[in-house]
Amino acid sequence: MKHTNKEILGKGIKYLAFALPLTLIGPSVLFTAFNNQHHPFYIPVLIGGIVAIIAAILLMFKGIITVVKAVFD
Repeated sequence: MKHTNKEILGKGIKYLAFALPLTLIGPSVLFTAFNNQHHPFYIPVLIGGIVAIIAAILLMFKGIITVVKAVFD
């Protein structure tokens, strides 16, 4: 089944929309984790922040690639 460029563009924008909150949440969680290193939940919060940042980067990359593919194909 062939997708239209409009559907592919919508999918790319959806990826970018999911990446936007993660770009704001990830660094703030990471900053909070580094400021509370004595807290017992330091490691889980640190891991959560790193996962959020990596997910934001991957979603942005996939979203930009999808939008470019929709525009130039």
